[in-house]
Amino acid sequence: MRVLIIGAGYIGLPLGAELARRGHDVSGLRRDKSSADTLRAANLKPLFADITQPAELATLPRDFDWVVNCVASGGGGAEDYRRIYVQGMRNVIDSLVPSRSPAGAPRFVYTSSTSVYGQNDGSTVNETSATEPVTETARVLLEAERELLAASQLRNFSAMILRVAGIYGPDRGHWFRQFLRGESRLDGKGERILNMLHRDDVIGCIIAALERGKGGEIYNAADDEPVSQFDFFCWLAAALRKPMPGSVSEDIDATRKRGITNKKVSNQKLKTELGYRCKYPTFREGYSAAIEELARTGKLSAHF
Repeated sequence: MRVLIIGAGYIGLPLGAELARRGHDVSGLRRDKSSADTLRAANLKPLFADITQPAELATLPRDFDWVVNCVASGGGGAEDYRRIYVQGMRNVIDSLVPSRSPAGAPRFVYTSSTSVYGQNDGSTVNETSATEPVTETARVLLEAERELLAASQLRNFSAMILRVAGIYGPDRGHWFRQFLRGESRLDGKGERILNMLHRDDVIGCIIAALERGKGGEIYNAADDEPVSQFDFFCWLAAALRKPMPGSVSEDIDATRKRGITNKKVSNQKLKTELGYRCKYPTFREGYSAAIEELARTGKLSAHF
C-alpha cells in the first residue's frame, strides 16, 4: 500500500517505520525540512507541508491508499488546536480525497483522544457513551472527528477514528516521569482512574484500523486495565523500592478547570471488531519494560 503519515513524530515516525518494514511504500509528512534525514533513516519518503496552508498541501502527491492523521499540536490553546486539527483536517481532506468519488479515495485513520469523554463519576465509557468534553481543546478534537466523519459520508470514503488514551513509552509517561523526579502526589485518596496505552500499541491499533477497520466507526484505543492513581503509584513504589508519594487535598474546582476526568475507558470494541490484542495489556508490562531499559542503560540510578 502507498501510505501517508501526517505528523511523522512520536507516533507517526515508528508507525511509518513498521509499515515500511511490512513492505508498504510510506511517506512521512512534517513541516520542518530539517527532519529529512530522520525520515529517511526510518525508511520513510520525506514530504514537507503545513496542513494549515492549502497551497502547500496542493504540491503533495495524492495517490495514497492509506492516510493516517496523527499530527500533534505542539501545545497552544484552543485556537491553535482549531487551526491544526479542524482547519487542518478540512485542508487534508480537500487535498487528498476526490469529491464524491470512492475511486482512488484512501482509507483514513485519525488519532483523536479519550479526553472527548468528560465523565467524572468513575463509570465505564465505550464508543456510544456521551461525549461532553470538559476542556475547549477536547471540544476541538471532537469537532475534528465530526468533520472527518461528515466528509467521509459526503465524499464516500472510509474513515476511522481512534480515541487514544494517555500515551506512554520511550521518553514519555507523565505519571511515571513525575514519580522518578520525586514530584508526584496523590490527589486526595488517589481514587481517580488513569487510562493508558503504550506507544507500541498505539501503532498496533492504527495498523489494525487501516487493515480491518470499518468506515465510519470509532474505536477506543486503551489497554485492558484502567487503574486508580493510588494503585498505579503502589505498583511503581514496589517496583522501584521507593516510598509512596504524599497526598494533597483534592480541589474539585481546580480539577474541573484543568479538565481532569475520572472514567474507565473500555477497549472491548477494539478487541472484538478489530481483533487487536495489546502487546502491553496493562501498565505493569509496559512500565516493567521501561524500568528494565532505564536500568540497562544506567539512567535509572540518575533519578535516585
